[in-house]
Amino acid sequence: MSIKTSSPPKIRKPFEFAHDRSQQLKDDKFETEPIGFFEDAMLRFVKNKASIVAFWLIAFIVLMSFIGPYMNEYGYKDQNVTINYMPSRVPGLERLGILDGSKVRRVRYSSIAEKYQESLIEIVREYEISGVRMADIRFNDYIYRGIADKYYFFGTDALGRDLWTRLWRGVRISLLIALIAMSVNIFIGVVYGAICGYYGGTVDIVMQRFIEILGGVPTIVVMILFILYYGSGILPIALALCLKGWIGMSRMIRAQFYKYKRMEYVLASRTLGAKDLTLIFRHILPNAIGVLITMAALAIPRAIFQESFLAYLGLGIQAPEPSIGILLAEGQKVLIDHPHLTLFPAILISTLMISFNLLGNGLRDAFDPTLRGIE
Repeated sequence: MSIKTSSPPKIRKPFEFAHDRSQQLKDDKFETEPIGFFEDAMLRFVKNKASIVAFWLIAFIVLMSFIGPYMNEYGYKDQNVTINYMPSRVPGLERLGILDGSKVRRVRYSSIAEKYQESLIEIVREYEISGVRMADIRFNDYIYRGIADKYYFFGTDALGRDLWTRLWRGVRISLLIALIAMSVNIFIGVVYGAICGYYGGTVDIVMQRFIEILGGVPTIVVMILFILYYGSGILPIALALCLKGWIGMSRMIRAQFYKYKRMEYVLASRTLGAKDLTLIFRHILPNAIGVLITMAALAIPRAIFQESFLAYLGLGIQAPEPSIGILLAEGQKVLIDHPHLTLFPAILISTLMISFNLLGNGLRDAFDPTLRGIE
């Protein structure tokens, strides 16, 4: 029988410090300065090339809406029916055969030498109709009408008014209507959504039922009735766009308040005696600034589109004031014969719509708190 012997206990060595005890340990210093929320959002925003291009396009269009109408001697309501439906003519480009003031017209072949000798550019084709010799000719309409020294960059409309001047003034009017509508929608939506989200309970239930009832009424019907009653001025149209436009904003703000009102810093502030207005506007609402900026950028093109739609229904602003919608409504009546009256306003409104949507998408991504600090 073997006897197990216990091994002698190991002698533990004292702990050895990995550093000199006379030195104090300190965290490494940050190599960069701390970045705030808005600065971090802007750093992400400038990395979105599409949004930057959209921002500069919008800035250019806004600038042209102020200086564009004064770049020539024509007023937005100056009429001269003897030069109606003039094609576009731009200095410099006419030498390249682009926007040179030319038209294509079907005429009797025998009348070419008599009426179009000086203005004729080329005979496109010849043919016969019921035994009559006809021809499609390209001619310079400015020379034909005796205004060879004039230039209308975008041509003229049915009353001989300069489309360049009217288009840029119309952009200003449309942007003004959209800005008023957006501002009122944000104000009503923020106040209504803040009350719903902050107080909750019965207050929220009653106010949400009102929104559901109002939301069930067709938007176009409400706007038409409002404009028919108050008239078709700039302010009535802008207010008509606000009748239901604030509903989406209020729901977004309500969701933000439900998210943040029970956060620890809000509860601490309430415990210290902060009033409701202080909690709403100082502690909770600032968290929704990013959402507000994004929705404001997306609300402007929606208001421009709605204004254009009302103009198509004959409910646009009163003449002789133009807007993008008014110009489109007038141009589509003669689209086949004079496409330039529709082409230029359509290009401009399309550029505005795409630019504002790209800008809104860029702002939405930049102000998303979940992306903060992500390269």
